[in-house]
Amino acid sequence: QVQLVESGGGVVQAGGSLRLSCAASGLSFSRYAMGWFLQSAGNEREIVAAISCSGSSTHYVDSVKGRFAISRDNAKNTVYLQMNSLKPEDTAVYYCAADFQLGGGTTVIGPAAYDYWGQGTQVTVSS
Repeated sequence: QVQLVESGGGVVQAGGSLRLSCAASGLSFSRYAMGWFLQSAGNEREIVAAISCSGSSTHYVDSVKGRFAISRDNAKNTVYLQMNSLKPEDTAVYYCAADFQLGGGTTVIGPAAYDYWGQGTQVTVSS
């Protein structure tokens, strides 16, 4: 049974930092591209950052470039999202997702492409 478990969310003041973790089990982690998505109230789920199977390729939405960093540790079956210089508009539920890759070299942007999802972790940035 595949499980993705996010942790690290919370309440932080604007300008602060959080590090989200997503621990995966029940899958061959290194064969999955990973992504972090956010969903705020009344809005659809959207990509924040994505990383290829090996970690050699990454993608960021423009609004987080220079502030957020996605990384992965395939030995620990974990993907991370380091969030710095947080803004109130970053407030949302953050989800990690996994997409099986035959080739392994690409990042995956669209939520519909992902095979598995975590339960989400709330991030609240106060002004």
